Amino acid sequence: MTDFNTIDDLEVSGKTVLVRADLNVPMQDGKVSDTTRIDRLAPTLKELSSKGAKVVVLSHFGRPKNGPDAKNSLRNVLDALSTAVGQKVAFAEDCVGDKAKEAIAKVHDGAIVLLENTRFHAEEEKNDPAFAKQMAELGDLYVNDAFSAAHRAHASTEGVARLLPSAAGRLMEAELKALTLALEKPERPVAAVVGGAKISTKLELLGNMVRKVDLLVLGGGMANTFLFAQGTDVGASLCEKDMADQARAIMATAKEANCEILLPKDFVVAKEFKAGAANRVVAFDAIGSDEMALDIGPATVEFLGVKLQGAKTIVWNGPLGAFEIQPFDAGTNAVAGLVAARTESGGLLSVAGGGDTVAALAHAGAEDKFTYVSAAGGAFLEWLEGKELPGVAALKK
Repeated sequence: MTDFNTIDDLEVSGKTVLVRADLNVPMQDGKVSDTTRIDRLAPTLKELSSKGAKVVVLSHFGRPKNGPDAKNSLRNVLDALSTAVGQKVAFAEDCVGDKAKEAIAKVHDGAIVLLENTRFHAEEEKNDPAFAKQMAELGDLYVNDAFSAAHRAHASTEGVARLLPSAAGRLMEAELKALTLALEKPERPVAAVVGGAKISTKLELLGNMVRKVDLLVLGGGMANTFLFAQGTDVGASLCEKDMADQARAIMATAKEANCEILLPKDFVVAKEFKAGAANRVVAFDAIGSDEMALDIGPATVEFLGVKLQGAKTIVWNGPLGAFEIQPFDAGTNAVAGLVAARTESGGLLSVAGGGDTVAALAHAGAEDKFTYVSAAGGAFLEWLEGKELPGVAALKK
């Protein structure tokens, strides 16, 4: 996906630029508790501002049910956004109509205005053409910097992009370049590390992956389902026994596509799921009937270290064990460390994202050492599934 416009293709001086951001950030006690998304957005806003554009920010926030409410107001993120961009950001009480127009008219070129939650209008999620037109009337140009919302065909992510000259913001640009290098035009061999609890939530992803990668590493609860499908007794481990046929079908597809699936050689098992639980290391086929596999074991870490040594590209989604509780974080930490070290030495392109992945890599101290870590959840997963994302498709030249 390299055929899209960027900010470099727009003449923004003296223009009003609508920027679709993702300011749907976590809150605690009325304050933003994690500013990652805001910090990643700031460079685009600062660049447009410095080039003399009026910058108008559009975003959703929370899941409002019946129109405006204080809890889901974007006013809650105004201070954090102002801090991140280094200037006081103005606020409009609506994202369309007179209130939005007045707030934009009041500010000078180079200023930044945050508009109220787009989801306060039901027309947003319906991608209503008249609503998109109202939004488009507020600006001259459109920049989408919200990859994490690009899998939704909403008025502010897709509708407006069809009505104004459009481009990707710097965060969207970085994301699309990383993803293109990782799966669309990768340097081979390509490996995918896919973990997590269930294969039922990742069937499409696994089906797409085995056709695109040379090695597929499976961990977490989903690995148990694949082992069970091959006739292994996994004891009391998390296992979707009703998904055995689907697991076998994925293995058959992988064989046809010359993709090698790598399953754990050993596990750290325990009889209870809690931090510091008594545990032992056993071979993959020696789990007791009352034991749960909660992490990959040292033999698996060593095996993966050897197998991944030759990879030129690695895509990572999901943890390899119950990384949230010690000591069952060791396997994910170790493999993440191996990937991080090879990335830092310059021998590997590593791209990660989706769900618990960011938390798992941060816990392992590896998040900043991967080539690119996407903060997008659903959009990243849909991209791994091979789907076209409406918000990205709308930016194509």
